Amino acid sequence: MNANREQWGSKIGFILAAAGSAVGLGNIWKFPYLVGENGGAAFIFLYLICVLLVGLPVVIAEILIGRTGQKNPVGSFRDLSKGNPFWIGVGVLGVITGFLILSYYNVIAGWSLGYVIESIKGSFQNLENPLAAGELFKTLSSMPQWTLLFHGLFMILTISIIYAGVTKGIERASKIMMPALLFLVIVLVVRGVTLPGARAGVHYLLKIDFSQITGKTIFLALGQAFFSLSLGMGALLTYGSYMSKKESIPDSAVNIVILDTLIAILAGFMIFPALFAMGMNPAQGPSLIFNILPVVFNSIPAGYFFRIIFFLLLTVAALTSTISLLEVITTFTVDEFNIPRKKAAVLLGFTVFVIGIPNAMSFCGWQNVRIFGLTWFDFVDFISANIFLPLGGIFIALFVGWFWGIKKAVPHLLEGTTNLPPFLVSTWTIIVRFVAPVLILIIFLSSIGLI
Repeated sequence: MNANREQWGSKIGFILAAAGSAVGLGNIWKFPYLVGENGGAAFIFLYLICVLLVGLPVVIAEILIGRTGQKNPVGSFRDLSKGNPFWIGVGVLGVITGFLILSYYNVIAGWSLGYVIESIKGSFQNLENPLAAGELFKTLSSMPQWTLLFHGLFMILTISIIYAGVTKGIERASKIMMPALLFLVIVLVVRGVTLPGARAGVHYLLKIDFSQITGKTIFLALGQAFFSLSLGMGALLTYGSYMSKKESIPDSAVNIVILDTLIAILAGFMIFPALFAMGMNPAQGPSLIFNILPVVFNSIPAGYFFRIIFFLLLTVAALTSTISLLEVITTFTVDEFNIPRKKAAVLLGFTVFVIGIPNAMSFCGWQNVRIFGLTWFDFVDFISANIFLPLGGIFIALFVGWFWGIKKAVPHLLEGTTNLPPFLVSTWTIIVRFVAPVLILIIFLSSIGLI
């Protein structure tokens, strides 16, 4: 045990922080539009299977590496591999991935904060159709002063929480934000399902039509199960390093996965009943949040207030994720270079903001700056999400299952755990060694267009 390392003040604090790391725009924005494009309940059914087969076992493996190593991703892999350069490189990959994702994720998070302000100002009140909402989004996101202002403000919010530390910053914020997020989701679900004509939307999310399932649907469900849980970017490993050995990793991991999955599914019930009630097509794609919903709220009684609540929800979800991403690179800097946390948080937050400027400018005049035919934003997104994240997930499973080895890993897994049935340990072992690496490899090959 690293005696000097700060620890979570409570089990619930760790679960809420780790679930907050996983809950983000992927749950509120990406999951609903994938559900809408891929058959509703059929996609949700596949997604739940994939969460059990890939998500939960790899969540356990990543937290296990962090708690056992008691350091950042680089330090934990270095100690557990006894200085093996390849595995140290895997730790470095996690830190770089977290850094890159934060540099563009923060731009989108800034948009959500900007939309809270625009909602309060009443900017969406007179929008009559999604086309008009799309034009407004294009106008706002193409204004450097608007995009960079909210990019900067969101980074300041993130820095302020990391600056305060693990228990006083991340844990305290998570104990406020996660219940608030759940409350806001439930308020919007209740509003959505009580609209006239909402029953068709509920039916769409509950009745499975197996004819909707294709090979593409399976790949997308598998990928979303992996990406939704923030696997492979060092966040769960870093949060695990603050975990007491008196706490049960399997119990905590199950609670994290349940909370993450619950919010994703509730997001579906928040959006689709309202869409069906307004007579709109559910297969709206990525434009669902910024183009479709502002118009939907115009058709709902008290829509002005519910639109503010929705974008506030989106902002809180994004903030719980940016916190975990900045924490990955902050704890790396603190551990490896002995720089005080407060100084590291400010310096790194400012650096990420500066590195994120080209991502923001990809919408504000730099659209013609291309790398391999992609805008800077799309290029950084592709490299980090489609290549680095799946590789990180594969290496985590291979490290625990083969290099470090099950014989060494299982005793650490069982610390703080009582009455874990042997068959569950055996099942986890088989999945981590054989099933997860193959399925994540499929995600990787699919995401780079090879299958």
